[in-house]
Amino acid sequence: MPDRRVVLFVSDGTGITVQMLGHSLLTQFEGLEFKEITLPFIDSLEKAESECMPRIREALAAGNGAPIVFSTLVNREARDVIRRSGALVFDFFETFIDPLEAGLGMKSNHTIGRSHSSADKQDYKNRIEAINFSMAHDDGASHRDLAEADVILVGVSRSGKTPTSLYLAMQFGIKAANYPLIPEDFERKSLPEVLKTYRSKLYGLSIAPDRLSEIRQERRPGSEYARLSNCRFEVDQAEGMMRREGIHWINSTTKSIEEIATTVLRDVKLERHVY
Repeated sequence: MPDRRVVLFVSDGTGITVQMLGHSLLTQFEGLEFKEITLPFIDSLEKAESECMPRIREALAAGNGAPIVFSTLVNREARDVIRRSGALVFDFFETFIDPLEAGLGMKSNHTIGRSHSSADKQDYKNRIEAINFSMAHDDGASHRDLAEADVILVGVSRSGKTPTSLYLAMQFGIKAANYPLIPEDFERKSLPEVLKTYRSKLYGLSIAPDRLSEIRQERRPGSEYARLSNCRFEVDQAEGMMRREGIHWINSTTKSIEEIATTVLRDVKLERHVY
């Protein structure tokens, strides 16, 4: 396999924002593979020279094309060093801040780390509470305080409820509980009693039986739990129950966690607070 083109995500903060933006652009180039490196907390000229420049020089010496650098650096001296490095540089800060300053008629404060700071302590507290809530109410572990849930995800085991709940909490501060639908529920042909009170908060996830079987085989190989015929039965019963109970649901088989979470937010009409 030929050497992959080096991509550096350079940030004076955590690197989450620049990695998200840069990766979104790279996904548009189907068939290409990249060696992605994230360099967080580059908040001074010294760090740009000691931590970024050696990586850029190494990539240039490899002769596989100039490294691609996505940057959200605020420090102008650090930005200038990266810009003169010989790399292919995409400076998100310069691209967007300068036109915004012109359009708003004022200068930005050029403060490092603002996008992921805990300056707004109430917002930070709300997100931590949402994460703790989702962890405490994972897989039906607790019935306490379900009235506080913004949404309760239901579906068969391993249909994507847990990662979606945590993503909603971490990214948007949504208090998301999740509850499994199990064979005993299908025998009764009824939702678990504890969920009936909160029917308006319920949202269902389903999944293709063959994919469900593959996932369960990794967890419990050769078990009845993972057998394809059992997976078909559980999925069929769960979807039938959700139809009878009027629970909106989606199939998660081909969707990413991000797509599932966004669909839930849209359908349940929950307000997004991006952190």
